[in-house]
Amino acid sequence: MALQKTYDLFIDGRWVPAAKGERLAVENPATGDVLAEVANGTSEDVDRAVAAAKQAMPGWSRRTATERADDLYRLIGLIKRDAEHLARTITREMGKPIREARVEVAFATDLLRFAAENTRRLEGEILPGSRSGEKILIDRKPVGVVGAIAAWNFPLALVARKLGPALAAGNAIVIKPHEMTPLAALELARLVAEADIPAGVVNIVTGDGPRVGVPLVAHPDTRLITMTGSTSAGKKIMAAAAEHLKIVRLELGGKAPFIVADDADIDRAVEAAVVSRFGNAGQVCTANERTYVDAKIYDTFAARLRARIEKLKVGDPLDEATDMGPKVCGPELEKVDQMVRRAVEQGAKLERGGARLTGGLYDRGQFYAPTLLTGVTGTMDIARNEVFGPVLSLIRVDSYEDAIRQANASRYGLSAYVFTNSLDRIMKINAELEFGEVYVNRESGESAHGFHHGYRDSGIGGEDGQHGLEAYVETQTIYLNA
Repeated sequence: MALQKTYDLFIDGRWVPAAKGERLAVENPATGDVLAEVANGTSEDVDRAVAAAKQAMPGWSRRTATERADDLYRLIGLIKRDAEHLARTITREMGKPIREARVEVAFATDLLRFAAENTRRLEGEILPGSRSGEKILIDRKPVGVVGAIAAWNFPLALVARKLGPALAAGNAIVIKPHEMTPLAALELARLVAEADIPAGVVNIVTGDGPRVGVPLVAHPDTRLITMTGSTSAGKKIMAAAAEHLKIVRLELGGKAPFIVADDADIDRAVEAAVVSRFGNAGQVCTANERTYVDAKIYDTFAARLRARIEKLKVGDPLDEATDMGPKVCGPELEKVDQMVRRAVEQGAKLERGGARLTGGLYDRGQFYAPTLLTGVTGTMDIARNEVFGPVLSLIRVDSYEDAIRQANASRYGLSAYVFTNSLDRIMKINAELEFGEVYVNRESGESAHGFHHGYRDSGIGGEDGQHGLEAYVETQTIYLNA
């Protein structure tokens, strides 16, 4: 199945051109080739999409929970049917290795499956009243029209993460995929139509932040705004949403510490450190950003880490043997390169990498070498700011307690990793580590039935699981008297 050359907006169950007739080019970061052109929407298009969602909302919310679930199950079946096409679309528009893209498609189906399975688990409560014969009913109702803004690093999964629970709870949704990676979302829209999900329940408007994202957040008829992206963008969204007192769910940046205690399984920790740093070229909010290793095992860990990084194959992301593809675009590559140069200026040692790859395919795409920095300290910029690229910063610590202290000294609080065989240390993680999710003796990768959320500058609210699903409903209290 081939990609289309041009895509319109998906509004009210139909493909319609942008109001101004303008288009954006979508490039393959591995080759520089233009994959397709998509409609460049504006506030007029957002108005049309929100109006369609608002009109579709009453009929959709009146469907029974099982009817909504059946619609989602049909969509899941179509995604499974077209899984390879969707994976290749992700790889072409984002640069993610094909093996990882297939994992993303599977995760997207898991997210939708959880939503479908749990449409009937949005339960209310009946309480005894304060008057004779009275009952107090606390009901769960859909919030209304949802405005969803997705980041570029998981172009299908992030859309599914928002679409699934929104629809399961009885809401209609308007989705803005990132302008660099909109194709997987638009291909999903084709499947939404094929699944016979009612017109207007799902709408997709492509375009950039100022032309589409800002109007979507500011629109008086969007009740909930869910966004995955940078912390700076999240703060602007929260401020804009305040005018209408919207519900806001923000999944933002991270600076995950990766703590390796002196009793850890070193080989297991090394493998997880590499997978959690260089997967998706480091373009993951939960990626291992700060690797803290106890001084007693540091030299052994560092030697094995160097050897493992050397084995990484960087190349064509459609090649089954490729471990790491390109950065998503030139500006993102330059940002990472500048951070590495700054780290060296501040005293870090460049052990390997630290430059754009050149020659052959590398000259056409945005390829950056897997990079290892040692001698990194907590005062350096690279230890404090999110890199979002294939750069592993190795930090020697005096003890496990020292690692915990340095890990918590961050404005971010999304994910953390701990490698230890001490039951005592594991049991204290809840009290000692100030992060929304912690991976113990394993690499990254959240589950659809977990709860993905962060503290501090990593966001507000969260996604996935029952807690994430319940974010898409609000309560109504009714005092029942005969």
